[in-house]
Amino acid sequence: MSGFNKVVKTYDEALAGLKDNMFLMVGGFGLCGIPENLIQKVHDLGVKGLTIASNNAGVDGFGLGILLEKKQVKKMYSSYVGENALFEKQVLSGELELELTPQGTLAEKIRAAGAGIPGFFTATGFGTQIAEGKDVKMFNGRPYILEPAFPKADFALVKAWKADKYGNLIFRKTAANFNPMIATAGKITVAEVEEIVEPGELDPNFIHVPGIYVNRLIVGKFEKRIEQRTIKK
Repeated sequence: MSGFNKVVKTYDEALAGLKDNMFLMVGGFGLCGIPENLIQKVHDLGVKGLTIASNNAGVDGFGLGILLEKKQVKKMYSSYVGENALFEKQVLSGELELELTPQGTLAEKIRAAGAGIPGFFTATGFGTQIAEGKDVKMFNGRPYILEPAFPKADFALVKAWKADKYGNLIFRKTAANFNPMIATAGKITVAEVEEIVEPGELDPNFIHVPGIYVNRLIVGKFEKRIEQRTIKK
């Protein structure tokens, strides 16, 4: 990797500097659009005490679920956790901390981190446990709670469809979920992509994340597993 060229050849290079007790943001929605090979490398490196913000915790044996099996995760910020029995077991036993966060609030806490906004007001969660201990203000006669943004992630891991060597990213279809906003919110953002092209080959009108946010790029091969497969009989 040199100059504007963000491409690395190995997953060791992609995750160089990853240590115990770091804060990670990981893209994806369910298993759609997750950086599955980067997650596997986090697993293989064996780092522990991680705090992770992600839409979900994967499933048993795939996605972030493999980090739970190795007890590498200390705390999760998630909006949906219903597909992982081990996750449930670890939370109920007190082994894993969980801050269950409404979907839109989770997305905005990530986006605000990337935009340098320290916090924001939202009506979501008012009157529930979500609002306990948080400041409340009235806007147009409606109560809103103050939600702090996340801090910048030590590592932001995302999966994209195409990139050029400068790190400009394009996401495809539903995989454009949490990935674009997470890509902007990392101290080190690593993008795992299906294809890397030469600068100038991507139409600038269709770039979702400019390369200025991306530090490292690697091409991956993806299984693209889904949680509940439904087929026509």
